[in-house]
Amino acid sequence: MTDTWRSPLDSDDDPDEPLPPAGQRLRAVFISDVHLGTPGCQAKALLAFLKAHPSDKLYLIGDIIDGWQLRRKWYWPQSHNDVVQKILRRARKGCKVIFVPGNHDEFARHFVGHKFGGVDVVEDAVHTTADGRKLWIIHGDHFDGVIQYAKWLAYLGDNLYELTLRLNTHLNSWRARLGLPYWSLSQYLKHRVKSALNYVLQFEGAVAAEARKRGLDGVVCGHIHRAEMRDIDGTLYCNDGDWVESLTGIVEHPDGRLEIVQWGASSKTMKTLAPRPTTAVPFR
Repeated sequence: MTDTWRSPLDSDDDPDEPLPPAGQRLRAVFISDVHLGTPGCQAKALLAFLKAHPSDKLYLIGDIIDGWQLRRKWYWPQSHNDVVQKILRRARKGCKVIFVPGNHDEFARHFVGHKFGGVDVVEDAVHTTADGRKLWIIHGDHFDGVIQYAKWLAYLGDNLYELTLRLNTHLNSWRARLGLPYWSLSQYLKHRVKSALNYVLQFEGAVAAEARKRGLDGVVCGHIHRAEMRDIDGTLYCNDGDWVESLTGIVEHPDGRLEIVQWGASSKTMKTLAPRPTTAVPFR
């Protein structure tokens, strides 16, 4: 039977083609906040990123599918099918795929403990790096007071964020015609709001503190769409960002070194994000 979900961007569609040899693979790739099912999802860029980063393990750390948006309006183009099929092929070829649901794909929490197409659905996980560090893998929404105690406000914020993204698309089309670079309206607005910065700092501190309480060396999470890697009171805090605007993920190299990488959707290139001062970016 012909696979109608194949993508011309995906050269490893051959189900018989194995993963590259161990020396040519990363130990792990961590991604979250893909938001399949929304117009803002950068599915084609994610396909290119996954193609360039074969790994022994692939952690999907929540908000991979945006159930909130799909309940309001169905949006599912071919490229979103391609991402799902890409992940399932990875699992078939021997990559261990671990899915930790988030708040936008909370429907999947009903299936924790099950395996679908080779993908393990878990509440959280502990990943051990090549150099022996134990990292807690969690989406992070449980540490978001808005999600936990005022979900209606989270839904409102989600709608406003989608509106901002649509405005941003029109704004950057105009900027492109003038020869100006991409500029994020939503990131600018969050950067200008002090309460958003305080939210980010409180979130990061709370997640790191819980990892420390569990006797772990660090945490890898998502949720706030802010790629970051830093030490918080002796605990390694890592956030892999998102695939709506920042196009970031975290990779573990064979020697255990962790790195934030950013994929350029237009240039199809990757760059390492150096540590940076705390700034606020969009969160949902």
